[in-house]
Amino acid sequence: MRFILEWLDLALRWTHVFAGILWVGTTYYFTWVGRRLGEEVAGVSIVHGGAFYTVRKQTAPPERLHWFRWEALTTWVSGLALLWLVYYLPWRGVGVGGLSAPAAFAVAVAVLVLAWIIYDLLWISPLARFEMPLVALCYLLLVATSYALMQVFNGRAAYIHVGALLGTLMTANVWLRIVPAYRRIVASVRAGQPLDEALIARAQLRSKHNAFLAMPTVLTMISNHYPASTYGSQHAWLVLAVLILVGWAAAKVIRDH
Repeated sequence: MRFILEWLDLALRWTHVFAGILWVGTTYYFTWVGRRLGEEVAGVSIVHGGAFYTVRKQTAPPERLHWFRWEALTTWVSGLALLWLVYYLPWRGVGVGGLSAPAAFAVAVAVLVLAWIIYDLLWISPLARFEMPLVALCYLLLVATSYALMQVFNGRAAYIHVGALLGTLMTANVWLRIVPAYRRIVASVRAGQPLDEALIARAQLRSKHNAFLAMPTVLTMISNHYPASTYGSQHAWLVLAVLILVGWAAAKVIRDH
């Protein structure tokens, strides 16, 4: 059984990491292309694999469009499966702290569901007009959640569950907000109806959120390899709080240059 679980762990981790690379890679590629298209009217010319390509904006959607969403779902599903295998499988899990596996799993599910509900409600509310203050509020809520999880789980488990929370927000953004919004936009354009600028702005905002959330999410994925400086620290929640800001600063530099 141990041999089988070892291979299952490897397969899930491999899938999770590779799908995450595809997802984050496309996120930042389109962030870069979108910014350059705002500067280059003639389009963005790039070279790859010995061929040259030019990306241009179009006023009308072509008949066939590729929606980059399966990378997100694959990353999320494989991540949850890996989380279960490592922390909750009775004969394989490493444990999350003093709680029993069923109780800890109930806490984890509740945190993921409530995090999405609170985040989504905040960003569809009138408060969304005040972007930076709302970002600050969400950051404080995230730090408070991280601190609370570290009182319930051990440091290692708390870090990775924060990552699962962030990954859930990102995946839900793609599947519940971004893709549905652009499907409506495409349908409106094809029907000759005026564009809903507010809908476009909301979808673009969620895409922006994902670009920023990706940095701390990846941090939590690799944190298990650095116990002394991350989850093993005496002030692990504070370390995570600071590193989230560092990740966001890095994301802003990448987006702006």
